Amino acid sequence: MNVDDARIAITGAARGLGAAIARGLAARGARLALIDLDLASLDSTAGDCRQLGAEVRCYAANVADEAAVDASFAAIVDDLGGLTGLVNNAGILRDGLLVKAKDGVVSGRLSLADWQAVIDVNLTGVFLCGRAAATEMIRSGHGGTIINMSSISRCGNFGQSNYSAAKAGVAALTTVWSKELARYGIRVNAIAPGFVRTEMVAAMKPEALNACRPEFPRAAYVPRKRSHTPACT
Repeated sequence: MNVDDARIAITGAARGLGAAIARGLAARGARLALIDLDLASLDSTAGDCRQLGAEVRCYAANVADEAAVDASFAAIVDDLGGLTGLVNNAGILRDGLLVKAKDGVVSGRLSLADWQAVIDVNLTGVFLCGRAAATEMIRSGHGGTIINMSSISRCGNFGQSNYSAAKAGVAALTTVWSKELARYGIRVNAIAPGFVRTEMVAAMKPEALNACRPEFPRAAYVPRKRSHTPACT
């Protein structure tokens, strides 16, 4: 994959997969726009990428805030002279059972706040950033690439009503956008990773982690892109 001199924005770039993707693209010569909630959180990733010889700009934005997203992408185009690609990676977890009960006694329910927080970041954030990136790519007339981070959880994962719904939505958005944006020379693909040893996965409840394989692959470089969303198995 030739990304030399490509101008690529990465959301959720402060840590985990976002940081690993940034380092991988930096090593291949990309010019990077790193986006996260606050600038200080991006210092480590930005420093690693600069050591690899990459030009790096950092932007503070809540991906669920329409005005902040649009302003950030406008600034990216001004600062880098355009936008070649977007890695739509930002995401959070707020796991919980839909209803927790024993012997007919209900002791808890997934809160609307936890549902909405995950939908806001993991789905609405993807929509807002994808829309902003597509807008700038169409204006440039040069097309580009959008990569959305879905998950194997899109097929349904115990205790993850909110996360699974959001990631299934991301997969659906990818299919729709690939059809709508092809006429402008914009390719849209999705990646659906399994469990990866990141800070977000480490924060999962022990019982959820114990149900998974004990050894996780380390976050490294950008996983192979898929040109379509595979059926759930």
